[in-house]
Amino acid sequence: MAEKKDRIALLTSGGIAPCLSASIGSLIKEYSELVPDLEIIGYLNGYKGLLIGNRIIISDEVRKHADLLCKYGGSVIGNSRVKLTNVADCVKKGYIQEGENPLQVAAEQLIKDNVSILHTIGGDDTNIMASQLSSYLEMNGYELTVVGLPKTVDNDVIPIHQTLGAVTAAEQGAIFFENVANENTTSSRQLLIHEVMGRHCGWLTAATAREYRKRLEKKKFLPDILLARERWDIDAIYIPEMNIDIDEEEERLNRLMDEKDSVTVFLSEGAGTETIVAEMEAKGETVYRDAFGHVRLDELNPGLWFARRFKTMLKADKVLVQKSGYFARSAPPNKEDLDLIKRTCKMSAQCGLNGESGVVALDEEHNNELRCIDFSRIKRGRAFDTQQKWFQDMLIDIGQIR
Repeated sequence: MAEKKDRIALLTSGGIAPCLSASIGSLIKEYSELVPDLEIIGYLNGYKGLLIGNRIIISDEVRKHADLLCKYGGSVIGNSRVKLTNVADCVKKGYIQEGENPLQVAAEQLIKDNVSILHTIGGDDTNIMASQLSSYLEMNGYELTVVGLPKTVDNDVIPIHQTLGAVTAAEQGAIFFENVANENTTSSRQLLIHEVMGRHCGWLTAATAREYRKRLEKKKFLPDILLARERWDIDAIYIPEMNIDIDEEEERLNRLMDEKDSVTVFLSEGAGTETIVAEMEAKGETVYRDAFGHVRLDELNPGLWFARRFKTMLKADKVLVQKSGYFARSAPPNKEDLDLIKRTCKMSAQCGLNGESGVVALDEEHNNELRCIDFSRIKRGRAFDTQQKWFQDMLIDIGQIR
């Protein structure tokens, strides 16, 4: 068990997801019940706060009402995208001085703050950084238990069956599009593109489409063009794991446009990224990337690229691209997610006090059991399995495959 002089530290990092504030609240509640005398601190804005020593002490009032945080989205202690091994970026942003090592600066801050348990709540990048920090401290004679919680709406971390916040993001994306779908009535030959988050993995786009169509089943329609279900349904789903035969799709989607005067596409923001980047680089245009080397998709704007191409292809009179990403990822967790968050935080606190480092998550290699997964097994970039029956059935139902 941790000594009373030690502290428990929390940080959230990367993009937000519908689990961060709830995870913070649930961890505070667990530790307040298990070790009420131990002080809990939060590093503000993730690894940035750790590097510059910007932290807060969790007050008794917050500890008493920690459950309230479960009702909110976002991260109440703030996020940032910082790669501790990207020295140049940390220097450029002013987090460290020239000649300093970010891992060493972070380690010295944890030592200075008497932290014995660190909880990192984030995706694969966040937890890989946590692993490297833990290894650095161990090599330098400082024992630190690091317990990660897996956050990402993409649900693309190996070997984790379900990341925190992903289910809520899919539900919220569907709710978002329920209103947008009514835009099919604003014009003849209307093209609607729903751009969903998902850099390399199409899981969220597929799951959002499934949830949206489930919600359609609960609505009543009329059997004619005025309120035909077909006009509100999805016509195409494009994700990074699928090849898109544009010629074949042109014929199919033009036929649908002629029949029902509108076409709706669910598009993963990562679909077609390689093609878009290649086109930009061939023109000598700058492709902006973040500290981890990821293409900054907001500036790349895949939805706009598809809109321009499909407008001509489908002779659309009007095109509307709507992005549900910020709406979906900013929501508080739904019941399914919150149940998983609380179970995860309960085990995470126990692992922290027992000195067991790793990422607490549903382990696909152990029958989706909630376990503490060794950091060495955490990998980025899990692809969505497009051969799953529910997804294939959906593609058949909307006519995208036969």
